[in-house]
Amino acid sequence: MIRSALMNVMTAAAIKAGRGLKRDFGEVENLQVSIKGPGDFVSAADHKAEKTLFEELSKARPGYGFLMEEEGVVEGSDKSHRWLIDPLDGTTNFLHGLPIFAMSIALEREGAIVAGLIYNPITEDMYVTEKGQGAWLNNRRLRVSARRDIPDALIGCGIPPLGRAPQHPRFKAELAAVMARAGAVRRLGAASIDLALVAAGRYDAFWERGLKPWDMAAGVLLVREAGGYVSDADGADIVLEKGSVCAGNEAMHRHLLGLIRAA
Repeated sequence: MIRSALMNVMTAAAIKAGRGLKRDFGEVENLQVSIKGPGDFVSAADHKAEKTLFEELSKARPGYGFLMEEEGVVEGSDKSHRWLIDPLDGTTNFLHGLPIFAMSIALEREGAIVAGLIYNPITEDMYVTEKGQGAWLNNRRLRVSARRDIPDALIGCGIPPLGRAPQHPRFKAELAAVMARAGAVRRLGAASIDLALVAAGRYDAFWERGLKPWDMAAGVLLVREAGGYVSDADGADIVLEKGSVCAGNEAMHRHLLGLIRAA
């Protein structure tokens, strides 16, 4: 586990916000829920968790800016540092009582992601990483899988929701291409967890389009620090700006990228 002062700040904030999410998950039927768009929900728990993370990280690192899913951009006096926060990735899972969700926290320094954390308060799985310090799940160091043959692979994906219906034809073409070659395909509904599973070697590769920077930032660094390869879904290195991701070990990243490009 990484024991730096920065990681202590991030883990403490995540654990505090996670307590609220865990309580609300236990009373999910009573949550006040508003609709942001078709198939895209936001809960009171989402806002509470984001508020807790904002307050705790602001106290620990005054002046740092924020880019958050719910509240958007908060400018800080320190222009070289910015937190990227998704307080509840997998909101639909959460609201349906599925314990597959996480909060994602990343720190950007001078435009580069230097630290990341992904935490599921139900399972208490906490993935952490700092640039140059490796990737960890609780106290275990992570490495991407060693599989090289696509017929043996377990591939993760993200399916565009109802609100992004124009993306459905492209996704169906990509999925058909992957299904024709890969051993198996899974969809969990939380990109941060998907990327963490690539870093842990449980998924061999993963791809998704239509993401936001806070969905991917921590997970991208986690995969790279676990020895993996990450690009956008078209092969470019500028992942956060493009809003898509393709990740895996060297061989699986190449195989998967080739399949979705061809589709």
